[in-house]
Amino acid sequence: MDQHVVAPRIVEVRQNVLKKNDALARELRREFAAAGVFVVNLVSGPGAGKTTLLAETLQRLGRRYRVAALVGDLATDNDAERLRRTGAQVRQITTGTVCHLEAAMVKAHLEGWRLEELDFLFIENVGNLVCPASYDLGESLRAILFSVTEGEDKPAKYPPLVNTADVAVVTKIDLAEVVGFDRKRFLSALRDVRPGLPVLEVSARTGAGMNAWLRLLEQGKEALARPSQPLRA
Repeated sequence: MDQHVVAPRIVEVRQNVLKKNDALARELRREFAAAGVFVVNLVSGPGAGKTTLLAETLQRLGRRYRVAALVGDLATDNDAERLRRTGAQVRQITTGTVCHLEAAMVKAHLEGWRLEELDFLFIENVGNLVCPASYDLGESLRAILFSVTEGEDKPAKYPPLVNTADVAVVTKIDLAEVVGFDRKRFLSALRDVRPGLPVLEVSARTGAGMNAWLRLLEQGKEALARPSQPLRA
């Protein structure tokens, strides 16, 4: 088969898939806003500490708010089981060979949940710094996580995802000195890609930076009552 015929077809299919996803994401965003639930999409590479940060977040927020989580993984429900121990409502999304979550997956796994009975919904995306960039999930806030153990040049390597984020969270900050993390070099790489992107440094293990992270989430929740100032379009 002539490869010059195949390429345009692939592009067309991809555009159609993204168009359908974006339409459903807009629908989800309207539903979330109407219910007053603040939705956070956590994206990162494998091992950046999404589950650890989310577990601590659910534990702390759960004392004052109604919280829930959707967890995306190619296989196993290990992370979902770990998060359930916080007392939050948690559902697993098993994607098989798909390296990202899509709006349709989120909508399907919300079946039976009354959104108006939630204050926060967290979506732990599949560990990947490429594919999730293209898929809007209807979230209010997209947080991209970078661990100090991953090195300082990750933002420069994955600019598409950085450019879709609302905040960058540097995790495992308690290990920064041990692994020789160069904070200035990391921030320079991040600002070269996305000047002005807010940055938080946290350690879910020691609690460092957690108050600032929770304050950001609570401010986002409060902003839902001000529809003239949406965090995401």
